[in-house]
Amino acid sequence: MKREDARAMARELMDHHGLRDWSLRFDRARRRAGACVHTRREIRLSGPLADLYDAETVRGVILHEIAHALVGASHHHDAIWQAKARQLGAPDSARLSAHLPSPQPSWVGICPVCGTQRELYSAPRRVTSCGVCSRTFDASRIFIWSYKGQPRQPGGQYARQLRSLTRLRHPNE
Repeated sequence: MKREDARAMARELMDHHGLRDWSLRFDRARRRAGACVHTRREIRLSGPLADLYDAETVRGVILHEIAHALVGASHHHDAIWQAKARQLGAPDSARLSAHLPSPQPSWVGICPVCGTQRELYSAPRRVTSCGVCSRTFDASRIFIWSYKGQPRQPGGQYARQLRSLTRLRHPNE
């Protein structure tokens, strides 16, 4: 669904249900489709997921968040929230179907020993080794990373930690 169509749908539904003084914002979330921020009187939709979902799914997410706005911050996904969600025609589950499309993770790490893959939406911050073929940290099993299909080593804190580990393993170099 196009974001502008999702924005128009959300605004119409929010106004219809008395949330005229609430705002709508798209964010970059990739693991959750929506959020209700009571302290800011704001409903957030995941831009990347809205781009992938059909209109009916986006409508369900919007109504789900409207139900949160209407019942208050203390209800989370309890029976009161579920009743309001059903009343609005929203799914009364906290989770969306696993069959929905999801964006491709930008970062993929591969264990050099067993080939296990680890997928991340943002760059890893800490050096980790494969937990599938070794239950403790093993420098020979540190993930080899690629970004959007191209080999790439993460920078920042990850690079500093990796350099430090390399110096510990090879102190005379």
